[in-house]
Amino acid sequence: QVQLVESGGGLVQAGGSLRLSCAASGRTFSSYAVGWFRQAPGKEREFVARISWSGGSTYYADSVKGRFTISRDNAKNTVYLQMNSLKPEDTAVYYCAANRGRGPYYTTTSYDYWGQGTQVTVSS
Repeated sequence: QVQLVESGGGLVQAGGSLRLSCAASGRTFSSYAVGWFRQAPGKEREFVARISWSGGSTYYADSVKGRFTISRDNAKNTVYLQMNSLKPEDTAVYYCAANRGRGPYYTTTSYDYWGQGTQVTVSS
């Protein structure tokens, strides 16, 4: 069992930065890949980024590539999402999720555990 808690969301102006954290409980967290997804009002939840259990592999949605960086510290049971050059279209609730490495990394159904989400609002 893995429990995930996101933090770090807030209100920021366009062009600004935020760093989201995903803190996990559970001794086996380091064996899970972790993804970040986001959901804007009236839209489906979409893939943002994913990092392998070791941190050696990362994937990004085209919309955030070059602006967002995912990283993890297994000693702290925490995964981060550094978001730079934020745009109003990045406004959404951001969720982290844990996956044992099965299934496509970009689909929500591949993930076993989810956090409650943190709101990110980017003003123009």
